Amino acid sequence: MSDLFNPTPEHLALRQTLRRFAETEVEAQAAAHDRDEAFNLPLFRKLGELGVLGLTVPETWGGSGMDAAAVAVVHEELSAVDPGFTLAYLAHALLFANNLAVNGNDAQRAKYLPDACSGARVGGMCMSEPGAGTDVLGMRTTAVRRGDSYVLNGTKIWITNGAVSDTELGDVFLVYARVEGAPRSKLSMFIVEKGTKGFSLGQKIKDKLGMRASSTAELVFEDCEVPVENRVGEEGDATLHMMRNLEVERMGLAAMSLGIARRCIEEMNRYASERKSFGQPLRDFGQIQRHIAESYAEYMAGRAYTYWAASQLELLRPGHRLDSDGVKLYCATMAKNVADRAIQVLGGYGYVGEYRVERLWRDAKLLEIGGGTLEAHQKNMTRELRGTDKLP
Repeated sequence: MSDLFNPTPEHLALRQTLRRFAETEVEAQAAAHDRDEAFNLPLFRKLGELGVLGLTVPETWGGSGMDAAAVAVVHEELSAVDPGFTLAYLAHALLFANNLAVNGNDAQRAKYLPDACSGARVGGMCMSEPGAGTDVLGMRTTAVRRGDSYVLNGTKIWITNGAVSDTELGDVFLVYARVEGAPRSKLSMFIVEKGTKGFSLGQKIKDKLGMRASSTAELVFEDCEVPVENRVGEEGDATLHMMRNLEVERMGLAAMSLGIARRCIEEMNRYASERKSFGQPLRDFGQIQRHIAESYAEYMAGRAYTYWAASQLELLRPGHRLDSDGVKLYCATMAKNVADRAIQVLGGYGYVGEYRVERLWRDAKLLEIGGGTLEAHQKNMTRELRGTDKLP
């Protein structure tokens, strides 16, 4: 039987490289950047040197041309030490670079992807709005065609990589909007660069519960004029672009959950072996054994489901919503529960930052909300299962 988690020697080498990088370079800065709510741009650019900022981008445009299983590998390994930093990576590598690689034309790919793959430019995607989150088709940002340009007006919120500091925008974004007169179901997508007139940073959002090492921002478009050649695909095409890209995004978020769970299990297992109570190691007590054993079983179940689903996901074709939603639905809550148990096992030590699990617990909660809420996944999956009499 082949290795489900490392299906080829290339995947195994990727995992080994990312684990080494995470343990030697990402780990050391994680607590400080979480505390300071700061995005580590120099470290982020080192991911370009490793070839993973364009992980799924074809080699023609500077990427590594890998698959959804590789997406799971990278997000699991990075998230085991710093989920916040990993979220910034996901927004760039999946929401911007993969999205443009799949849906853009050759001129757009040639202009933007090499810099995205090297880390010279930090990318993101603008979808959510103050009044449109799960109801994404309710967005109000508009694009009005005026000759050879479109004029964008609206506000986007919760944008990862929207800012790289308190005052500076990220470099380039894919922005979803509705062209004037288009029906609710037809969205369009535009490339908008930092420096475009009418495009500004509304605010960097601070004091988040978790994922503090990734910058989250409000972005404002006020009579923001972008050339027609910056439209990705035809008018109305972006609804399909969005849904297809959400599938791989949710795969990445599920894998982030795996990284959080794995690290929490390692920490509670280590602590339960070293700490004694009533003259015995904690791991000898049934209550502690339950926390460790159930956490491991749930982690392995989620890991098997995620990597199986990744093996089925084709980046160029939609139609994987049932299991891309399914892995995130299961793994997000699993990670939060495992992190909660880790705090319980560590007791007072688990409640302070030195022992890491409190940060992982805070970071885990976002995965039940971002990239699709649990409730949205339940709705989507039930819809996909309609008319299904027998499961595989």
